[in-house]
Amino acid sequence: MKKTILISISALLLLALLGGCGEQKATDGNVIKIGIFEPASGDNGAGGKQEALGIYYANFETPTVEIDGVTYTIKLVGADNQSSTEKAPSAAQALIAEDCVLVLGSYGSGVSIAASDVFADAGMPVIGVTCTNPAVTLGNSHYFRICFLDPFQGTVLANFAAEEFGAKKAYVLAKQGDDYSVGLSNYFMEKFGKDACFYETFPEGTSDFSSYISSAKAHGVDVFFSPVSTEAAALIIDQAATQGLDAPILAGDTWDSNVILNAAKDTSVKVFVTTFYQEGGAPKFDDGIRNWLNSNPNQKADNGGDDKIAAVSAMGYDAYYLALAALTKAGSPDRAAIMDILPGLVYSDGVSGPISFDQNGDAVRDTAYIKVCDTQSGEWEFYALSTIK
Repeated sequence: MKKTILISISALLLLALLGGCGEQKATDGNVIKIGIFEPASGDNGAGGKQEALGIYYANFETPTVEIDGVTYTIKLVGADNQSSTEKAPSAAQALIAEDCVLVLGSYGSGVSIAASDVFADAGMPVIGVTCTNPAVTLGNSHYFRICFLDPFQGTVLANFAAEEFGAKKAYVLAKQGDDYSVGLSNYFMEKFGKDACFYETFPEGTSDFSSYISSAKAHGVDVFFSPVSTEAAALIIDQAATQGLDAPILAGDTWDSNVILNAAKDTSVKVFVTTFYQEGGAPKFDDGIRNWLNSNPNQKADNGGDDKIAAVSAMGYDAYYLALAALTKAGSPDRAAIMDILPGLVYSDGVSGPISFDQNGDAVRDTAYIKVCDTQSGEWEFYALSTIK
């Protein structure tokens, strides 16, 4: 009788961190290891799990790669960076110790930046999936990424606030010490006009956002901008609904989550986000990953309990296939060979669009989806496709 083993992304990452005896080397028995450097816990755990789901689904769909006439099985090895800049280096070291030849991740720019030197010292090529802060790739030759950057995203959101709502004043709320949150807030304010923004930050561990909502209302702002984790976002939405905040809430890619949909459902809040993918853009992918999520209750749980398709899952899916393209073109499961070919690599079949890199290792991306939360249906609705003119 064939048995089905049910295991969650969290458990997979935990097992990887614990290691084990008798592990195969990267190419022993024609096995190649690819690392998944993602948070399965902490503030960004929900998003990290969804990003990893896209990678695991792609591996389920295509578990092997042919290199120079030899077929290799791809083994995914996860390490939970716990959404922590302090824990990220040790998670990176765990993937290096596992003899991975390439690493994908992370959801969260801060942990990507914190682990970068560890990967660099090991000569490890890394493909960031949705880490949008420019500092991830700045000044190094080992970190690449497939997503747009925060200067672009911040400009899109500032333009949207001014053009769509005629906004003249904005309230901006960021998390102290968070590279993504503070960085994207600054890019938004630079474009919108810092003198027209009222900016506040909140410390780690904040769970009561009522005073920040009250502050925004007192300043009579036209839009409320807060690029923070989904955990904090859900609490912000709750307080905004309780206090009857009329101003539209704008946020970046981290808010594109069913966590946000569930928090905003049956409220009067107006939530708009920029993101990487709109469900329906690649029907074959949509149908495939939805069926895969529904085939395993733990996979569905890691997706937030439903089968809504997160943009970060689409990006994880694309990152995996880009990794296979890199291995094929390199002609070898060797870190140095993979590193050499990544700058010129072009992958045209991404469900989120074609992927290539500029001189910094950043994706050549010039569009962002803007979605609005339908608070009655609890679904994201496509609102606009935005570029910078």
